[in-house]
Amino acid sequence: MNKLHVLCAALLALAATSAPAQVLIGQTAGMTGSVAASVNETIGGAQLLIDAANAQGGVHGEKIEVLRMDDGFDVKRAAENSRVLLEEKKVVALFMSRGTPHSQAIIPWLDKHDVALIGPSTGAMVLHKPVQKHVFNVRATYQREAEKAIQHLLTTGIARIAVVHVTDSFGQDALEGAMTGFAKAQAKPVVTVPADREKPDYKAIVPAIRDANAQAVLWIGSGVAVVEGIKALRASGSAAQVVTLSNNASSGFIKQLGDASRGVIVTQVFPNERSISYPMVKEALALARAKGQAELSPAALEGFASAKVLLEALRRAGPKPTRVKVLAALESLRGYDLGGLEISYSPQDHSGIDFADLAIISDGRFKR
Repeated sequence: MNKLHVLCAALLALAATSAPAQVLIGQTAGMTGSVAASVNETIGGAQLLIDAANAQGGVHGEKIEVLRMDDGFDVKRAAENSRVLLEEKKVVALFMSRGTPHSQAIIPWLDKHDVALIGPSTGAMVLHKPVQKHVFNVRATYQREAEKAIQHLLTTGIARIAVVHVTDSFGQDALEGAMTGFAKAQAKPVVTVPADREKPDYKAIVPAIRDANAQAVLWIGSGVAVVEGIKALRASGSAAQVVTLSNNASSGFIKQLGDASRGVIVTQVFPNERSISYPMVKEALALARAKGQAELSPAALEGFASAKVLLEALRRAGPKPTRVKVLAALESLRGYDLGGLEISYSPQDHSGIDFADLAIISDGRFKR
């Protein structure tokens, strides 16, 4: 080997040793499509914390890179993206998938490769019970939200409540929570209307609500499908109170609703995004404002909270984290304070934070 080759080899070795180490995390979610508005807000909230950590040198001197793949809110694409991230990109964990059937489709890949999914953006009970070994929830369940929504309506004197639910595992799960709320009050919905996830038939759904003379509607669905449903309901002349779940708690959802947004109630699974009495909210707001963002959305706060869990798991996993080390770190997380909200995991419990509240859209903002 001549001197030039020796010098080149030495320079390459130096470059390799001086290059910053990276921890690769994978994410598949509907960054385009019907839930894009809220998905991209959760990503923005998570990135606030990840960018702040990277600016300080990362975790154990290793910067975090999230490899994101758009699945367009398609179940098959979500599963295939997960395979690519795990088998080809070799990520050490998956993060913030979106959608109930989508997250369910990912589980076989998690089990095959013994890797964690942290903070799926779904409150499906199927991800909580029975315990999924590789799924670590952060948000509360849809069943808890739906139950609280029905209880709220009944306690305000509204008796004639309709339920519209998407015909997938998410819709069935949330419907079960709603029915629990009715059962506890010894009441029943005036009508229960199924809605196709891809192409809801509003010409059938809206008349069913009106014919039942519903005073309120719990609309279980996602993004654009719910937006168009509410608009169709208002266009029909119905003034029924509309309640939907926290998967629609985004600024984008409000903008899409436009004039139809006023008075719509959206359940929440985190504190008010302007409530600085919570250290987590205060921290997130400070980081957002440092980037020129005036305020947060509930979706952004969900992403921020999930990123807090991700970073803590990486810290506990130690330098050069592996899939096994990240799993072990998550299992050891007991009484971890995210900033006014506490989360704990064990081999018997991978549930998130049991927090559920209600917010009403007024003047283009969520208010409680």
